Amino acid sequence: MRFKLVAATLLGLAGGLAQSSADAAETLRIGVQKYGTLVILAQQHTLEERLKPLGVTVEWTEFPGGPQLLEALSAGAIDFGTTGDAPPIFAQAARDALVYVAVEPAAPTGEAILVPKDSPLRSLGDLKGKKVALNKGSNVHFLLVQALAQAGLTPKDITPVYLTPADARAAFERGNVDAWAIWDPFLAAAQAATQARTLADGTGLATNRQFYLASRELAARHPDWIQAVTQEVAKTDAWAAGHQREVAELLSPKTGLPVPVLEISLARLGYGVTPVDDAVLQSQQQIADSFFKLGLIPKPIAVREAAWNAPS
Repeated sequence: MRFKLVAATLLGLAGGLAQSSADAAETLRIGVQKYGTLVILAQQHTLEERLKPLGVTVEWTEFPGGPQLLEALSAGAIDFGTTGDAPPIFAQAARDALVYVAVEPAAPTGEAILVPKDSPLRSLGDLKGKKVALNKGSNVHFLLVQALAQAGLTPKDITPVYLTPADARAAFERGNVDAWAIWDPFLAAAQAATQARTLADGTGLATNRQFYLASRELAARHPDWIQAVTQEVAKTDAWAAGHQREVAELLSPKTGLPVPVLEISLARLGYGVTPVDDAVLQSQQQIADSFFKLGLIPKPIAVREAAWNAPS
């Protein structure tokens, strides 16, 4: 009987230690898209090595676009990710669950409104009454709003067709839509494959910045993880700026796009990760105010309230 009690005690102790070890092991869940610095970081595995001494593993999940990525972040399915400038506006208006962590420089030529090469549409004003494909809530949503305004139009003057990039590409090639608002590398791929014409890119209309965003829970519990990620992202970004051919070769199998197409899109990127400063927050506020005025978000928001205060 004594042996059985001792054995049971030892088994219970071992089980408790195993459970404690499992509880101690934590996972940082990062959302990526098919393209960008985080994708390169995921393939280099340097973040995993950086976080291993802290007992942290890294889990990568791919999303078709920024809105879908931030839906997952708001729902608590991921902890960190990167998107263009418009998705955080929609996400903050829907649920105050994210913070702005860092930003890359503007890349206005990395997004555009395309029409087929033989389209009769020649100007932004010609979009009136036409079907325009876009990923709702993405960075090109703001580009389209700005482009229409420049032509004296509003979103009510067109028929938006909300599609993911893959579905939009198919609709564009079949002629089911008249125009397509899209970002790189899908933009470069469509230009190369279809000789699509550009009605307008972001120049003078939209900044097309890339933001790094974290959940409020992660920011509160593990600011050191965020700092580790942003530092590794900065290193990767600096390397990528001077090695675009190598980056294109690295991303080609992942994206399914030819190296020359990726080189075109990589040349249009902004490089150099920095903290989110007042000028950037003001730019985001302009987007938020525009979206509220147009009824695209249900309430006004103060972007500054989502700015992360990194510990010193």
